[in-house]
Amino acid sequence: MISESALLAKVPTQLYIGGQWIDGEAGGTIDVDDPATGQTLVSIADATPADGIRALDAAVDAAAAWAATPARVRGELLRAAWELLMERADEFALLMTLEMGKPFAEAKGEVTYGGEFLRWFAEEAPRITGRYGPNPEGTGRMIVTQRPVGPCFFITPWNFPLAMATRKIAPALAAGCTVVIKPATLTPLTTLYLAKLFEEVGVPAGVVNVITTSTSNAVSEPIIRDPRLRKLSFTGSTPVGVKLLEQAAQGVLRTSMELGGNAPFLVFEDADLDKAVDAAMLAKFRNIGEACTAANRFLVHADVAEEFTRKVTERVAAMKIGRGTEEGVTIGPLIDGKAVAKASELVADAVSRGATVTTGGEAVEGPGTFYRPTVVSGVAAGSDILREEIFGPVLAIATFTDEADAVRRANDTEYGLVSYVFTRDLARGQRMIDQLETGMMGLNVGVVSNAAAPFGGVKQSGLGREGGFEGIHEYLDTKYTLTPMS
Repeated sequence: MISESALLAKVPTQLYIGGQWIDGEAGGTIDVDDPATGQTLVSIADATPADGIRALDAAVDAAAAWAATPARVRGELLRAAWELLMERADEFALLMTLEMGKPFAEAKGEVTYGGEFLRWFAEEAPRITGRYGPNPEGTGRMIVTQRPVGPCFFITPWNFPLAMATRKIAPALAAGCTVVIKPATLTPLTTLYLAKLFEEVGVPAGVVNVITTSTSNAVSEPIIRDPRLRKLSFTGSTPVGVKLLEQAAQGVLRTSMELGGNAPFLVFEDADLDKAVDAAMLAKFRNIGEACTAANRFLVHADVAEEFTRKVTERVAAMKIGRGTEEGVTIGPLIDGKAVAKASELVADAVSRGATVTTGGEAVEGPGTFYRPTVVSGVAAGSDILREEIFGPVLAIATFTDEADAVRRANDTEYGLVSYVFTRDLARGQRMIDQLETGMMGLNVGVVSNAAAPFGGVKQSGLGREGGFEGIHEYLDTKYTLTPMS
């Protein structure tokens, strides 16, 4: 495997605008730190608002030619990007481990998952279709066509640096749109390396532009308010998403918002507990719990709560904490000190209301920002940990007594991204599909994300869908034309 220093030497540290790697206008830089050690990995360019507009200029200039590029050509470029990504899977995985902290094995999984968006939308590009036929009155023929929405602006989060970029860029490029992407300041290196990959496979200049900045609001707002922009896609917190929607309203932008989550994990009395525990480990501790799809509230039937708690506590207590590059590590550092403080506060609040910590429950002394994987049982209604997104390795268990109570408590949140249900009763499973207010659901499984499936939520968890057949339509406008019958 490539050494850390050799890899970091390959990663661009400048802005990527109009096919050129350039410094920011003001010449400022941002330090990118390793959360496992607290040490700086590299310093990168810090974009100004003027740099952001330059990136949009480049996307606008390239838009017409890219939209006119044959769909097969666009698809083949995405396919080539996927193939090169797979060749460099270890490099991208190591880079994510360094800048975000996730264990290397999980980072490899993200490379596979993120890469699938490139492959999936490479195949979808030539399948953009319309329809043609007579109108019901027989007076004319209807022609319905699809065309790219135009230049797009993407704001991605720090927790899945590769997948959140490919999940947005791939359908946009497949549809014929050009993009400006602003990765999170905490984890920008993966996106910069991905831009280099696109450059290497021959994606034309200006089609993909990357800006990194320490002043996100100042740089993003002028882009969003620019009348040339036609699409905004954001993954992050609901409060920030609401502000972005307000800005996007001025230009009546097409928007996709993948926002916060508070996923319930329901374990009924008839569930296969061993399978439920296996799934709980994935649904909760994948990505160190730093995922919007992470199970946040474990609602377990009172009859099996004690056994479920015992089994899951044994598994969690055996998890190995450390830097993600170390052999056998399953829990890396949280992204920063604020994340550690939040986990500590949520656990302390639950305990103050009568909950019991069965394992973990404390921060690990530095260097690095580590929090021990934790199980908290007997969590009382009204506890902060049941209302707020934890975004850390804390599994909180509360109990219920009947199905109606479980559904009521699962739906008692402003969020609605994903839910998980464990039951052997197929009729009950169907009732959960119908009654749980979430955009996605895992029935007897702990991971639902897939490039071929529509990812997204309801209520304050967002708007639109990413992935699947539905994903490319977020980047297409529908045009209807009527022609006379003769």
